[in-house]
Amino acid sequence: MSFKLGVTRFAATTPSRRISCRISPPFSTVATLKICSSRRNYSSEDVAPAPPLLAKLKGDLKAAMKAKDKARLVVLRSVLAATLNASKTAQPIDTDAKLVALLRKTARTSQDAASEFKEAGRTDLVEKEQEQIQILEAYAQEGAGESASSEEVTAAVEAVMSELKAANASVRAGDVIKRLLAPGGPLDGKDFNKAEMAKIVKKLCA
Repeated sequence: MSFKLGVTRFAATTPSRRISCRISPPFSTVATLKICSSRRNYSSEDVAPAPPLLAKLKGDLKAAMKAKDKARLVVLRSVLAATLNASKTAQPIDTDAKLVALLRKTARTSQDAASEFKEAGRTDLVEKEQEQIQILEAYAQEGAGESASSEEVTAAVEAVMSELKAANASVRAGDVIKRLLAPGGPLDGKDFNKAEMAKIVKKLCA
């Protein structure tokens, strides 16, 4: 009798502990809520759309695999691997202009390789490189933006230099080139010879 009475008194004196056990969520629920609240809410707007030409290359890769087009497969896999590597750096290939520059650089590398193979008498390898060069140049031509003539590049350089002088800013070659190639700049997205542009800038800034 005394034992039952003791148990009853103990239960009566600890109501808050019993109630809290009933309403407190399990640990797993609390942990899940904390993790979810700490995560950033991503949306499709956080990811920049791929350049149109890059999307085309990815689509053409699937088509080349079905058609077993070896030369095109080699080109596309090489270029797409380069864009993937670039995406992990501070200079991703995020515009058609940058992708066209990569295609042309790859074509020059293939041209150098073809010259070496020719000297070595490997005409079979020369033909493979030439075939890949044609594919690279075709994609580069397709993705190239509006062409800018030498006169237009010179006019753009002079305009940027005038803007910098009006703002009492330094007119150095590096600053001018940054303005020219910046997003929305006078040469942004246009197809032109960058080496020639650099020569024009240096000449006018001298």
